[in-house]
Amino acid sequence: MKLFILKADNSNEITSISNELSEIKFKVIQNEDNFILMKKRRYGNYYVHILFLFIGLFIFYPALIANVVYFTYTYLWNSPHVLITTESKSTSGELLEYNTMDEVIKQANKLF
Repeated sequence: MKLFILKADNSNEITSISNELSEIKFKVIQNEDNFILMKKRRYGNYYVHILFLFIGLFIFYPALIANVVYFTYTYLWNSPHVLITTESKSTSGELLEYNTMDEVIKQANKLF
């Protein structure tokens, strides 16, 4: 799970960024006054699932278990998270490192 942090200057900008991310299927997980946390669920590459299914049904059945492991990995740990915030420091006092929208979109459209 990779957390991307996007900087916004005010709440209107937070809303506009979240609307833009909603268009590419990001869902809001948590919404507060000064931040929005969003996540895009990934299910894995469909071709890989079909390949594992074909191999598991006709050749080697443990490939079905590998398919479940691959799905679980992509669903739970490979789904990108985006934090849109107006804050400049973390709770521990360190400065936040911001990402760009291009990095977020690239990760969201990544196949593997």
